[in-house]
Amino acid sequence: MKRLFLLRHAKSSWDDAELADHDRPLAPRGRRAAKVMARHLRRERLTPELVLCSSSRRTRETFECIAVGVGDVAEVLVERGLYGATQDDLLDRLRAVPDAVRSVMLIGHNPAVQYLSFVLARPGPELERVRAKFPTAALATLEFDGGWGALAPGRARLVAFVTPRELE
Repeated sequence: MKRLFLLRHAKSSWDDAELADHDRPLAPRGRRAAKVMARHLRRERLTPELVLCSSSRRTRETFECIAVGVGDVAEVLVERGLYGATQDDLLDRLRAVPDAVRSVMLIGHNPAVQYLSFVLARPGPELERVRAKFPTAALATLEFDGGWGALAPGRARLVAFVTPRELE
């Protein structure tokens, strides 16, 4: 069984209108939310073997905040291609993960993270929550059988969906 953690970056700051979108940092509220998520990850022992992180500043800062919660990650890849990616781009990237990797955390952006979550998941009560709203710093956990290359719509089970607000 494979496990996929889809994490939307935490709340970013809009204080500096001159910054390019790619360079926006986390807002103080985002840092707090990411730390709440880090505690949840540590408490639930959710430790991915591989982290795929968008190259944007806010996603990298989100990972820095949650890193204490995920413990020793075998590999962290910061990838420019995840910034601005569509759900199809994210799915293609996940399909390229080696099958020896049992768990992946993808830290990215909406709407792609939200769309990918509800495209991959089979129908269920939690799925409607994901469809309705995927707040910043929210985490969807999906499980599926088979290899990463076979990951396809409707093949995964959405086993958890948590938001920082629920955890506070």
